[in-house]
Amino acid sequence: MLKRRIDVATGRTPADCVIKNGQIIDVFNGDVYTGDIAIADGYFAGIGRYEGISEIDAAGRFVSPSFIDGHVHIESSMVRPYELAKILLLHGVTCVVADPHEIANVSGKRAWNI
Repeated sequence: MLKRRIDVATGRTPADCVIKNGQIIDVFNGDVYTGDIAIADGYFAGIGRYEGISEIDAAGRFVSPSFIDGHVHIESSMVRPYELAKILLLHGVTCVVADPHEIANVSGKRAWNI
């Protein structure tokens, strides 16, 4: 499978799916540029100019990686983790770094004895 993904990345083989003409947000460098995103076997194979079996035209739309909330107190949100996740996902957050130190504020001293 790795050989196939390399073939897709180099353009020798069409990708399973290509997101075309998106405004790709480079969160590392802070740049935005137009390009295609090739997907092969469920993995991102490359960014550049690609052809695919299936193509999605993203012209005029931004494409970005998912976001990470680097510091959250789930218990302080006063909702169950499942409900918080539904809201975060709507805003592109797919990962949280949860700090449970406020659990005693929410559940009392007995929370530390669980």
